[in-house]
This record gives sequence, C-alpha cells and structure tokens, in this order.
Amino acid sequence: MKKEEIEELMKFFESINIGRVKIKRDDFEIELEKMPNENQCCPTSTTIIQSPQQPTPMQIAPSNAISEKGVSKDTINSPMVGTFYIAPSPGAAPFVKIGQSVRKDDVIGIVEAMKIMNEIEAEFDCKITEILVADGQPVEFGMPLFTVEKL
Repeated sequence: MKKEEIEELMKFFESINIGRVKIKRDDFEIELEKMPNENQCCPTSTTIIQSPQQPTPMQIAPSNAISEKGVSKDTINSPMVGTFYIAPSPGAAPFVKIGQSVRKDDVIGIVEAMKIMNEIEAEFDCKITEILVADGQPVEFGMPLFTVEKL
C-alpha cells in the first residue's frame, strides 16, 4: 500500500464513527485506533507490513440508530468487537431479512472475534426494520447492528 493510500485511509477513518479498525490481507496489515473521549480523534497505533499484492479497498458504512425525525429507535447491538456476518457461510441465505419477525434467542447474525464465530441472538421478539452493517464489516462493542420494532 502506498503512503498516499495510507494517508487517505487515515483521513477516512477519522471521519467515521468507528473507534478501531484492523485490515489484514495476505502480508499487509494495518490497525488504526482512536483515542476515547476526544472530539478530534487520531490514530494511536499503526502497524504496517508491506505486501507484494494490492489489497482491495473496504467499504465501511457507519450508521446510527436515530431516524430522520431524531427519534431514537430500538436496536440490537454488537456484544463484542469483531467482524459481522449476516449469513452462516459465504453464499448461504442470510439469517434475517428486512421485514422479518424473529423470536427471542433466534440467531440473527455472527460476529467473528479471534477466529471464533459467535452467534448473535435476538434479545427480544421483534421485527427487523433495518440492517445497519454490511456483511464482513468490522464492528465495535455496542455498535448497532439492526434497528427493530419490538413485538
């Protein structure tokens, strides 16, 4: 990865609502982390290992759990830091779809942390109204994954 690409990634990271991201592909690895409780955050640690191949850029689409009217919605949040997956395996049907009703303890996604696949279960009976994170996106502890309507 070129210096300019790393600088662009750091600027993008500063502008989004994620506190830590780690990108690892083949022999290339970079980790960025924001300092807590500051308005203007900067990466606190950066580790770079050069790879002979160009990594594919990641699309990170942060969302918040507040509607256009400013009314707070019910959400199901990530219980840990890791990588979110909407389906049990690549190419498989997703656990849930928008508009689907789920019961308490139904599996609605997976967060991979330290090579362990952790099933995310619905905390209550609800209807999925929005999926807030993309498949394969890094997530933080407490980050909203779904907006829901309690049933």
